[in-house]
Amino acid sequence: MVDKVVGTEQTIKLIDRLIDLHGPLLFHQSGGCCDGSSPMCFPRGEFKIGKSDVLLGYIGNTPFYMSKDQYEYWKHTQLIIDVVSGRGGMFSLEGPEGKRFLTRSRLFTDEERTEVK
Repeated sequence: MVDKVVGTEQTIKLIDRLIDLHGPLLFHQSGGCCDGSSPMCFPRGEFKIGKSDVLLGYIGNTPFYMSKDQYEYWKHTQLIIDVVSGRGGMFSLEGPEGKRFLTRSRLFTDEERTEVK
């Protein structure tokens, strides 16, 4: 099976650090402007997941959600969540670390499309 969302090694390390600091987390990426176009990391339970959100999968034990409308644009790609230096969304937990999460993507192959989870 092929995952819809994965994290780089640096992403997993930063998630582990943030879990140590804040407890269980979740990611959400909407199709909005400003902060909404970046993957945002929140303490689990402090961001309300709605009926219009889709669970794409888990990075480690951390769920990753995306708005249904945005997912329609991205459903043919695998999302690769990476970490870069700099400031991202002002409400995302990684900001004080001097890092930000970044979504990269790649198209699924024809074979992979039949295996997507």
